[in-house]
Amino acid sequence: MTDQVSNALNVIFTSKISAKKECIITPMSNFILKILDIMSKGGYIDKYEVINDARGGFIKVTMNENLNKCKSIRPRLPVKINEIQKYEERFLPAIGFGMLIISTSKGLMTNAEVRQNGIGGNLIAYVY
Repeated sequence: MTDQVSNALNVIFTSKISAKKECIITPMSNFILKILDIMSKGGYIDKYEVINDARGGFIKVTMNENLNKCKSIRPRLPVKINEIQKYEERFLPAIGFGMLIISTSKGLMTNAEVRQNGIGGNLIAYVY
């Protein structure tokens, strides 16, 4: 597996379109947990639970009806503060609908938080 973020978001999205309420993401990483935390705060998933076992653990995600699409952005495009509008128009269906997840020097943030802090970073994923 080359991209754990793409794999995790693909598992969530395919479970959503097949009308499942829960899915299992493996392997587990702190980066994926932070992405799930942002999605949970945005209301796109209900909750997630970390289950540790002898093989590294896995994440059990409970979904809701608010998620329409989630996908990772490859390649990881660098974005400056004045370029965020361009990428919102490119990846999100409408202004103010959905969010971009951006990796900054202060951690993972949404596009709204990046604008408030005035910093740039690398695009990781989009969710709406």
